[in-house]
This record gives sequence, C-alpha cells and structure tokens, in this order.
Amino acid sequence: MGKNIGNSPEKLHVGLIFGGRSGEHEVSLASARSVLANLDPEKYEVTQIGITHEGIWLVGDDALGVLSEGSSLIPQNNSLTPVTLLPEPTRHGIYIIHTQGKKGEIIEHLTNLDVVFPVLHGTFGEDGTLQGLFELSDIAYVGAGVLGSAVGMDKDVFKKVMLAQQIPTVEWMVFERKQIENDMDSVLEQAANLAPFPLFVKPCNLGSSVGITKCRSRADLIEGLLKAASYGRRILVERGLEARDIEVSVLGNDQPEASIPGEIIPDHEFYSYEAKYISGGSQLLIPAPIPAEKAQLARKLAVKAYKAIDCAGMARADFLLERDSGEIYLSEVNTIPGFTQISMYPKLWEACGLPYPELIDRLIALALERKAERDRTVYRYR
Repeated sequence: MGKNIGNSPEKLHVGLIFGGRSGEHEVSLASARSVLANLDPEKYEVTQIGITHEGIWLVGDDALGVLSEGSSLIPQNNSLTPVTLLPEPTRHGIYIIHTQGKKGEIIEHLTNLDVVFPVLHGTFGEDGTLQGLFELSDIAYVGAGVLGSAVGMDKDVFKKVMLAQQIPTVEWMVFERKQIENDMDSVLEQAANLAPFPLFVKPCNLGSSVGITKCRSRADLIEGLLKAASYGRRILVERGLEARDIEVSVLGNDQPEASIPGEIIPDHEFYSYEAKYISGGSQLLIPAPIPAEKAQLARKLAVKAYKAIDCAGMARADFLLERDSGEIYLSEVNTIPGFTQISMYPKLWEACGLPYPELIDRLIALALERKAERDRTVYRYR
C-alpha cells in the first residue's frame, strides 16, 4: 500500500469492480468498459471483479466480457472464479472461494489490491454499502465515502441537506411503498396538493433515470407510483418543471474543483433511461450555452453541495434551469457518475483540458490521498 503514481517502478494493483445488484447493472458494465480501456498498462495491474445480478463476486481476465453476455452463461463459465473481500484489515485483499464437496467452502488468498475502483451505479454500489465494506477492509477506493455516498444516493435526504445549505431544490414529498399499496387515494390527494401536473415520480435510491415517470394525469401518477415502488421502498414525487438539464463535474477531496457546465438535449421528453443509454440520439452541448453568471452559479453550487455531503474523488452535479423564470435548481449529486467515453462527467473534464486517461490517474491518486488521511485517524482511546 501507499505506492505513488510515477514514483515507483512497481505498478499499482487496481481492483476494477462492476456489475452489481442494481437496476443500473448494464450501465455499470458500459462505464467499466471505458475505464478498463483507459487504465494505462504501464502504470496499473488490473484485476477485473464482476458482481452478478445475484450478488456473486467473480474474477477472471475477461470477467467484464462474460458479464456483458448475460447471467445465463456465468454458472457454466470456467474462466471465472468466485471470490470475496473480507471485512477485516488483517486479511487484506481478494480471496478465492473453493468448494470442497461435503466439507463446504474454504477461502484462499488470491491477491492484495492497492486501490479499488468501483464502477457500480445505484443500489449496493453507490449508496454507501460497498464503501462500508471497503472501510472495514481498510483499503483505498475511488470516490465518496459512506456518508457522501449514502446521502448523495437518497434523493429525499439529499434535498433536506441542500435546503439546510440554502441551495435551491425543486419542491417534493416522499411516500413509502406500503402507503402506495394500501392507501393509494390518500397518496394521490397529497401529491395533488404539492403542485399541478406534470409531476415527476422517482425511486428515492436509484440513478440513471431508472423508474422515473413524467405524470400528466391521475392515471399517469398511479402508473408512475406503482412503477417506482417496484424499484424501491421510498418514492419521491416532485413538481415538474419545463427546464433545461445542466450538469457540472466535480473533482477533488478537500479542495474540489468544478468543471465548466454542459447541457443535455434529450431526444425524449425528458432525460430518461432510454434517452441516456438506448436511443443514442441525445446531445451533449459543451460548454452549456447559458449566461456566464448562471454557469458560475452552477459551478459554485456544485462545489458547495459536494462539500456539504462530504464527497471525495468525484461527483456530477445535475441542475434544472427553469425556462420561464431562469431559476436554477440542484436536482442531485451522483457520486459514481456514468463513465463511458461519451458520458458527461469525463467529457466535461476533457473540455477543461484533462483527458480521460489522466482523469483516471487523478481519481486513483485522490483515492490514495484519502486513504492516507484516514490512516491518520486514531481509533483507540489512549
């Protein structure tokens, strides 16, 4: 541990983790494909760690390729080995899981890792759960810690923190799945009092626009609530805006920097999952064609929000710029943003003069820096 990029003849050993138990599993694979292609083999030794939809951890030289082919092929693929990461620092690294017939399973140390690069979007990857495992394992990892990940992932808690920080966010309310299932009429009545249609309905703990519905009528709202409830226990209903989608990339630990803003022009009515990843017709405008004072405000608010929830490494701040009023609202902060070659996060830094491979280097260096800072903390009363 603790080797510095460029200062050692040895390569850093990076564990690239992708897939996961989330509705964003396929998005994760696309992001990981781009990260893997840009990890300099002269600097890094990479172990591919794929997590299936069922939550099984697997390593292999082409784990990414196998997971991309679909879960049905995984049990029969002999090139993949089941592994685990143990939640204790004395057993550091990745362990192979061996099946020993009637004796059950045993584990065997496979390799140590200098740093983990999680490219897992959504539940069980971006929400603080995986970060907690990394903390227990005492391993360096790219991105926000437990707190920043959890708050950034939960749209309701995030909005409450933003209000406390006087950062404008769109009006909302939250319902639990059981409320929707047991008393839909009451939920509809409360939602109707929030704002007139259109309303947006979203799962509280998913990204990549999974489970989001724009509702123009009571029937739409019922459908949207049921759809969102299938993806999570808590569902957010938000006032609908006629707005432009503005995004800002943030990079750093204690002194984060904000990129120039970019704008998304979706080829659907809003920036849905299909518009992001399937249709291929959405446009990225970099820099965003907005007034200089709005661009500066977005950058300022992005950094303020990033620090408010204790982010680290990276995040993408998503804003709504209301067309009629010109008001800007912070929608959310994504602590593991999309990382494909055409994703807004790396494209914005590229426009700022930081190419994708150098961005990867910076993120790994920031992970090691944050780990060194954690190591200064005393955990035992003296």
